[in-house]
Amino acid sequence: MSQWKQIQQLEIRLLEHVDYLYDDNFPMDIRQGLASWIESQDWDSAANNDSMAAVLFTNLLSQLDRVCSQEQDFLQRHNMKFIKQQIQVKYKNNPEHLAKVISTCLREERRILSSACMQEQGPLEKSLQNSVAFERQKNMDNRVAIIRSSVQLMDQAVKYIEDMQDDFDFRYKTLQSRDQTERNSDMMKQEVTRLQEMLNGLDFKRKEILTKIDAIIKEIDDLMSSQLSPELQDWKRRQQIASIGGPLLTGLDQLQGWFTLTVQSLFQIKRQLDKLGDLVAKVTYESDPIPLQKPQMEERVKCLIYHLIKSSFVVEKQPCMPTHPQKPLIIKTGVQFTTKVRLLVKLPEVDYQLKVKTTFDKDLPPGRVSRQFFILTNNTKIMDIEDYSNGCLSVEFRHLQLKEKKYINGTKGNEGLLSVTEELHYLSFEASFTVQGLTIDLETCSLPLVVISNVSQLPGGWASVIWYNLLTDEPRNLVFFGNPPWATWSQLSEVLSWQFSTFAGRGLNREQLSMLGEKLLGQHGGYSDCHVTWSKFCKENIPGKPFSFWMWLDSILELIKKHLLPVWNDNYIMGFVSKEMERTLLKDREPGTFLLRFSESHLGGITFTWVEHSDNGEVKLNSVEPYTKSRLSALPFADIIRDYKVISDGVVPENPLKFLYPDIPKDEAFRRHYNSHPNKAYPYIPSTLIPISELRSNAGTTPPPCQSPEPPMTPGEFNMLNEHLCFDMDNMNSPYSE
Repeated sequence: MSQWKQIQQLEIRLLEHVDYLYDDNFPMDIRQGLASWIESQDWDSAANNDSMAAVLFTNLLSQLDRVCSQEQDFLQRHNMKFIKQQIQVKYKNNPEHLAKVISTCLREERRILSSACMQEQGPLEKSLQNSVAFERQKNMDNRVAIIRSSVQLMDQAVKYIEDMQDDFDFRYKTLQSRDQTERNSDMMKQEVTRLQEMLNGLDFKRKEILTKIDAIIKEIDDLMSSQLSPELQDWKRRQQIASIGGPLLTGLDQLQGWFTLTVQSLFQIKRQLDKLGDLVAKVTYESDPIPLQKPQMEERVKCLIYHLIKSSFVVEKQPCMPTHPQKPLIIKTGVQFTTKVRLLVKLPEVDYQLKVKTTFDKDLPPGRVSRQFFILTNNTKIMDIEDYSNGCLSVEFRHLQLKEKKYINGTKGNEGLLSVTEELHYLSFEASFTVQGLTIDLETCSLPLVVISNVSQLPGGWASVIWYNLLTDEPRNLVFFGNPPWATWSQLSEVLSWQFSTFAGRGLNREQLSMLGEKLLGQHGGYSDCHVTWSKFCKENIPGKPFSFWMWLDSILELIKKHLLPVWNDNYIMGFVSKEMERTLLKDREPGTFLLRFSESHLGGITFTWVEHSDNGEVKLNSVEPYTKSRLSALPFADIIRDYKVISDGVVPENPLKFLYPDIPKDEAFRRHYNSHPNKAYPYIPSTLIPISELRSNAGTTPPPCQSPEPPMTPGEFNMLNEHLCFDMDNMNSPYSE
């Protein structure tokens, strides 16, 4: 079943999250009309490859043309043509951005499907959904709109005062121009009285507008401190969680709208105060409120503008290697990485020549890290307006590269305090510009980075990224791993499930997570509140094994991603199940019933176990030697299940695998994954690799799992073996026999 069909079967609560994914950037009409084609393309790779993105963009437009030509309904055909035109205009100069949008939507769909498999959401996801509640956003929209409207009304009030003052000024100067003899007349006295009344009215209006402007400034100050700043911090926290596989990061465009409207209101107030200053230059008097109050108001407005624009400079896309788009914040020396910064205010005055400079480990105290790096490539770029977004100013550094500094006498100094993957670094960004007489220095920095020099350090680096962003919202705690905090199992299990939904398309259910908790923590009545230390998670070896829990789990993720993805996403791999549970599940099933689980003794291995019943009713369970990536590279896993044979006591070999647990016929489950393409071997006779295990019996010893030769035999080799070799083997009890 396609991913889109699975989405459509979700309950209303989850469909609302899906609805939130699709807007004008990628309309749901396209997702619906091209569902199968979209899911068959590699959007993740295209999101980091210009030429591939351009090809997919062209193909997408062709597919839309095909849909339009086949659509019988006139209105639907019209709408699809209009959508195609919009997409073409929006992304013709940047098809890579469209690939990123589609990749993100597909990944988030998988996460939503994964959450549907779980009986309840994890604590992190619940908290994130509460933090972006619709009511709070609506309140923010209303409050910003009211402020904007109030500021607009002040323009009218200033204009009214200006008209009053012009009238007063005209009458006053007219009176001044009269002869001295006329000034003592009754008419002149009446005019003076009228001027005094006008001045009193002008004074009242000046005090009134200053009071109102002061109230608006206080309202903006409160808005920034009580809502806007927390919303920005909330977005940054959600960015951390999204970087480790959490829910889709949204809301930056909405934040930009709030920031832009607020800063526009502040600049408008600044202009209104400047205008009031101009009025004072023409007419002033004793106890005039404008000269008394205006300087303090101007200072407060400048301060608010400065802090608002300074805080609007954010890292939109954290540093990431295009080769590993789903593992950001890990940089390998000598490998290109990308990052993107954005200014959340739109002001015409700063739409040109805003130069951004990036620096690695700026102002890092000596001795803090054992290795030092510098940016090898150009580290300065100009911010541009994005045509395909809502006109924000941003800059993407797409060709950055790190190089390690050489050390005198080959000594790095301060080595041994932390491992390479625990040592944290950061990337800083700086810019400066002047707007309406205000010089503003911008600076922001990335989340902490892990720098590796060998790809074998990638799993350890990713563990560090997960642990940091799961457990702290501090933007730059570079000594975090000097004394790393523990995590609760409820926190960690949720993030581990995200790893599977992100990298393998389907998250883990409660039973699978329970088995992982048992493997990591031992048998407990409940795991939710159990504490997991950093060392136990990824540094200490599993008892009796030469590898840590995280290395074991990461190797399984890699195996699924490269060799087992279709079978995993069909939910045919039980995966995480103990041998005890395996026996409980299989012992009462039909002979030939099997299940698929990951090896607990091998890194990145998968095995299948099947049940047999002897003539005397004895239950036997047999497990094949785990298949690892080297063997799965030679033969697809579904073909192994189809063609698997067991040789025992010279009996004609047969496939013992009949039913996938609980009772699904093997071919019904795996037929669509079989490799049915014949080998083009002409003029040779085609050959097929067949996996064969040999069951040996040796009384009094504990047998190993069924051994499968490397590589699997061809049919010809098997026939020759069957004809010329005589198997004289004693019956042997299974390691699971009772």
